[in-house]
Amino acid sequence: MVQPARPPANAFVALSRKIYNPLGFAKGYNFVLFFIFGGALMGFTLARLQYLNFYGIFCAEPEPAAGPAECFYLAAGVERFGIILHLVTILPASFLACFQFVPAIRHKLMLFHRINGYLVILLALLATIGAFMITRRSQGGGVETQTALGLLGVMFLVSLALAYVNVKRLQLEQHRAWMLRAWFYAGSIITLRLILIICATIISNHGYYVVRGCDVLEYLIKDVNGTIELYPACESYFSGASPDQKAIVVANIVDPSSGAEAAAALEMSFGIACWLALAIHAIGVEVYLRLTPIEAERLRNVSYKRQLEAGMRNPGRAGITSDRIGDAPKWVPSDELHNRCLCRWVKIGLFKSRIF
Repeated sequence: MVQPARPPANAFVALSRKIYNPLGFAKGYNFVLFFIFGGALMGFTLARLQYLNFYGIFCAEPEPAAGPAECFYLAAGVERFGIILHLVTILPASFLACFQFVPAIRHKLMLFHRINGYLVILLALLATIGAFMITRRSQGGGVETQTALGLLGVMFLVSLALAYVNVKRLQLEQHRAWMLRAWFYAGSIITLRLILIICATIISNHGYYVVRGCDVLEYLIKDVNGTIELYPACESYFSGASPDQKAIVVANIVDPSSGAEAAAALEMSFGIACWLALAIHAIGVEVYLRLTPIEAERLRNVSYKRQLEAGMRNPGRAGITSDRIGDAPKWVPSDELHNRCLCRWVKIGLFKSRIF
């Protein structure tokens, strides 16, 4: 349990410390941020554990829990394997990842933290492979959607890889930074949902439209006559004259005339929402890292001591650090820096005493 260095400012702070100090949080704002972002990830994960019942809930007929046309694309072939692989790995990975950011677990249950960390990385790797397998068809498979999901997957994997490399090199502050980046990037799928609904509502009834195959429209409307009535161009598809016939579908989720219009609004907005959510989370985590330099410096000093004990070259910078691969000034341990400053002031004092 963390022992506060200062007495509580008021009764509320005293009560709050009884909640977050046993979890290992020394400062209230860290607990608040963990509660908001970690709680959102945990809640989102628990709410979607039901999706592991793929045919009973995720792609249940006639009303699947997935997106309107998702199961049309993902219920067979490579895509079906990809989405199932993604679901059975990313949900437990996200659940277990939340425990990695609890300080008390990191400090008191180090073995659990390590084993759990390896398991999370393995599950996340498999989940991203599954996500790449369905990207071509996900949410209509628009080019903007494919590039956004592809970039998200690459950023997630690269961050996990750098976090792994740095922890193996005992560079703890870089491990912390890259793990935070990885899961902040992954958490953009939650913010994405909020932006998606807003974007889909904004573009409705504003003249936006998409082109969809008549086979998709038949799946969404589930009535041949109704499909032909709404989209006369599909008549040639049902007659067999044009198996690849497509029709123009208005994007409208506010007052849609069919499920196809709601699906069009969501699919058109998905790529936009993905880009915006990823940008928000990527910027947000960098802001947080810049606002917590004391914690980073503390961990770097811990890294220095552990790397020194392990006999590593360049202790304090044995991992991937900016002063090793970039042009940042060479990092100096706090104790050594203090001693250097002390020696400098002693020399200045001796010089002045000789003059005066």
